[in-house]
Amino acid sequence: MTADATSAAAPVGWPDGKVAAAALTFDVDAESAVLSADPSSRTRMTVMSHQSYGPLTGVPRILSLLERHAIRATFFVPGYTAERYPSVVQGIADAGHEIAHHSYLHESTIGMDRDTEARMIDRGLEALDSVVGVRPLGYRAPMWELNYHTPSLLLDRGFEYDSSMMDCDLPYRLAESGQPDARDIVEIPVHWALDDWEQYAFVPGVTGSGLIESPDKVLAMWSRELDSFYLERCCFVLTNHPFLTGRPSRVQALERLVEKMESLEGLWVATLGEIAAHTRSLAPLPRHFPEPILPPASGPGERPVAGDGEGASR
Repeated sequence: MTADATSAAAPVGWPDGKVAAAALTFDVDAESAVLSADPSSRTRMTVMSHQSYGPLTGVPRILSLLERHAIRATFFVPGYTAERYPSVVQGIADAGHEIAHHSYLHESTIGMDRDTEARMIDRGLEALDSVVGVRPLGYRAPMWELNYHTPSLLLDRGFEYDSSMMDCDLPYRLAESGQPDARDIVEIPVHWALDDWEQYAFVPGVTGSGLIESPDKVLAMWSRELDSFYLERCCFVLTNHPFLTGRPSRVQALERLVEKMESLEGLWVATLGEIAAHTRSLAPLPRHFPEPILPPASGPGERPVAGDGEGASR
């Protein structure tokens, strides 16, 4: 039995008397995020150096922060990053952090057909296995862009959770279809407000106008979000990119946020894999998220839309 998207996710009872959950996640995109959007950027040495700051300088600084506070985090790694920086990714794994899947070359999945997306996922899996011997349990789509066929592709490959959706503040079981016997994957939602890209991404000719916010402003915003998630007993998932947040003043702001996490009594700071396993253990009713069916045009001159009962055409 499944519930549809009109049914809210069930409240989550956190383990060991905890009242809310929080996770620090890092997307180690490095050059892949730029190369996928514009392959010609490979000739721009300074742009490439901006991206390589993540694995070369940002990751070590972030690992030091996590070690100081005895926190395990989740690192989403594109296969290309693993192949280009094998010792860095191995270092993340050796420090005890979770390695999760984040595409091969940060490919845009918007409109990507099922077979192409399957090949992309498999290529990323092969890279992570080859470099660090890891078969990841978790997946995050590039730019958080899932297709309606993506959950089935992940389930076919044994993934236990995804972290790309934005419809909730709690983890839940996402069914691949509305059928009673449908398989399901744990979904751990995210949001743009808890992503450093919107705060710090400034690369001329790559990010548009971009922006560079003060870490003080970012810390204030994320602290307010953390307080709200804590009070509502939700799951706070922060997404950072080492080439952005790995810079000194920004890591210092992140450390102040970590200290705030430590001050909140009953806050469970965990990896996404741990949160997914706990959610699964509670056996909540899976939720199906059906593709919207657009109604036909209701009068002359209105834009016609398609709908045949199975989903709108794209």
